[in-house]
Amino acid sequence: MFKSRLRSALGLLLVAGVAMSAAACGDSGDDTTTTKDGKVTLVINGLPPATEKATHDRFLANVAEFEKANPNIKIDAREGKMDPQTFPAKLAGGQLEDVFYVYFTDPASLIAKRQVSDISKYLKDYPITSQIKPEVQRVFQDDKGGTYGLPYKNYSMGLLYNRDLFKKAGLDPNTPPKTWAEVRTAAKKIADLGGGNVGYGDYSKSNTGGWHFTTELYSVGGEMAVNNGGTWKAAFNSAQGKQVLQQLKDMRWTDNSMGQKQLLEWADLLQQMGSGKLGMYLATADNIPTIVNQYKGKYETYGLGSIPDGKGTLGGGEGYMFKAGLSPEKINAGLKWLTFWFTSADRYEAENKWSSETKQPVGLPEPAIFTGEAAAIQATADKKYANVPQENYAPFVAGMSTIPVKLEPPNAQQIYAALDVAMQKVLTDKNADIDKLLADAETQANSILASVK
Repeated sequence: MFKSRLRSALGLLLVAGVAMSAAACGDSGDDTTTTKDGKVTLVINGLPPATEKATHDRFLANVAEFEKANPNIKIDAREGKMDPQTFPAKLAGGQLEDVFYVYFTDPASLIAKRQVSDISKYLKDYPITSQIKPEVQRVFQDDKGGTYGLPYKNYSMGLLYNRDLFKKAGLDPNTPPKTWAEVRTAAKKIADLGGGNVGYGDYSKSNTGGWHFTTELYSVGGEMAVNNGGTWKAAFNSAQGKQVLQQLKDMRWTDNSMGQKQLLEWADLLQQMGSGKLGMYLATADNIPTIVNQYKGKYETYGLGSIPDGKGTLGGGEGYMFKAGLSPEKINAGLKWLTFWFTSADRYEAENKWSSETKQPVGLPEPAIFTGEAAAIQATADKKYANVPQENYAPFVAGMSTIPVKLEPPNAQQIYAALDVAMQKVLTDKNADIDKLLADAETQANSILASVK
């Protein structure tokens, strides 16, 4: 979910508000549908702050274009996306917008608690939605196939690496490590260059340690949690879980390839990569523009490879749902807004052209959510305006179609916090007891999962 804090310009175009209380259910509620002049007012969020002038102005221009094409709809755009710290209170208070942004981890719970509107019967009037990949659309559906929202973007993790350091260490920058054994070998070669270079970096603080543990566990074929007969149980205290921690412990203490500075959180590895001193870490593609823009990196310096071992990778994404109790008029207005950007090649062309002209990245590798004609339209527009070195990401792209993508476990952030402890311990204590660390985390995770229905 950390990825969703960093969006390209195109990702700003569809965002919306947040859900309503469980008391309001169905799609025929008592919301105020029309203004005095007969317009439907649709409240959304996602408006970039005024301090981000380019994207703020672009968003408002797109709203104006939409309203011109749909004179019976007025868009009330508000700043912000989804803040996990305030979402529950706003949800309970019914104080949020009509169409709202969610992470892929949110829909199942919102659907189960009847906190969102069923939009299934309206989708036939928006044929573009039939081209969404079924496995991605399923995130927004119940067990009977009812649909409550639309996906917009998804992501998967890969191995981000410094091509310059690879060359200096005698490694081929066009062939990044494909296994964790190869990662370990490459990391040691980079660390052996001296000069403060770190071969491989990892997180262990502010829930990011558990997040990366999950990614690494999936990569070697493990599972975080399993559902047996409606009951969730932790599954990471396994041979694969031990493999993950042992690999990190060995690189940290035997190889000395992970550096002395530990207890790292999200921005730390991006900063290290931007400084030119870090060889590799696990990341999504959108880390790259942040490294370039905030930490003075260069696009040509970075490559992206497939997740090592490739038995699975952590994926996620963002989408939009409709608060409970919305009228048919508002649901249709929301669907018109969300599908506005998917209606023609002109839309992708215009947005990629704008992104290129304003020096926003175009052509970073991300899994597409569409099939068929929509996918071809998007691919063509991306290729035409690509302004980043796509050849650097070829190893990642090559693996996208073959590596299974797995979502985060239920109550992911709480479980990640429990696993931060294990990650911290193996990276700061050479005598860390891996079996005990996993057993303790398992006990905590099972307590957390007991509340999942």
